Amino acid sequence: MHTSIKTENLSIGYPDKLLFEDLNLSIPQGEITVFVGSNGCGKSTLLRSIARLLKPSEGSVLLEGKDIHSMSSRNVAKKMGILPQGPVSPEGLTVHDLVKQGRYPHQSWLSRWTEGDTKKTEAALAATRIGDIRDQAIDTLSGGQRQRAWIAMTLAQDTDVILLDEPTTYLDMAHQVEILDLLFELNEQKNRTIVMVLHDLNLASRYAHNIVAIKDGGVFAQGKPEDIITCDLVRSVFGMECQVSSDPLFGTPHCVPFGRGRCVVSELRSTTIA
Repeated sequence: MHTSIKTENLSIGYPDKLLFEDLNLSIPQGEITVFVGSNGCGKSTLLRSIARLLKPSEGSVLLEGKDIHSMSSRNVAKKMGILPQGPVSPEGLTVHDLVKQGRYPHQSWLSRWTEGDTKKTEAALAATRIGDIRDQAIDTLSGGQRQRAWIAMTLAQDTDVILLDEPTTYLDMAHQVEILDLLFELNEQKNRTIVMVLHDLNLASRYAHNIVAIKDGGVFAQGKPEDIITCDLVRSVFGMECQVSSDPLFGTPHCVPFGRGRCVVSELRSTTIA
């Protein structure tokens, strides 16, 4: 397994709380890796640290073998794109202008906007299917449209590594699958290394080659979904009882949580008895 990103003895957190201590984690190159875990476990914080948005108190993050904090911001941006949670754009900025910003790491005083930049921008608009709203202001869009515009900007950056913090936020079921299919195609066709935070364990299992389950400031389990997603893991990481079966379409683990709800089987039985 070739490693794209690696943490070495990484300790990160905030002044009042240390979330990870001496964390050693390897992200496989050319695969889709998904961080899962309960709310507040530090998934987004870990992604922010990997993206160089949060400086560790100890240890390091290595990108292609180099300490990411020793690299310039421009060089990091040429190799790794990041879509944080809840990004905010300047008021009045259009979709097209936002997506174009993904090309700025490739600009310099000697190399201004080129035809290649235009092609990358147009390809990102087409891939996310938002070309028809390119002239609309970001702040006038629905949550789903806005999220796709930000993903398009990240795609326009054209990096080998893409980090996304909850990319399906605000999206309905159809658009969630559409976005995850797009990321899957980028991985399959262009060998992009993709690292995501997702809340939906079933979608994570369907799309990820590699799942990292986080608990108590460390990696509880890491590996292929079919190898690690079990009732015991869900109970330990999420504090929830469930049944894990096989997805009828893809054969990946499918988690059905226990809880209250209308039982169709019981209703059918009652109707039959009556």
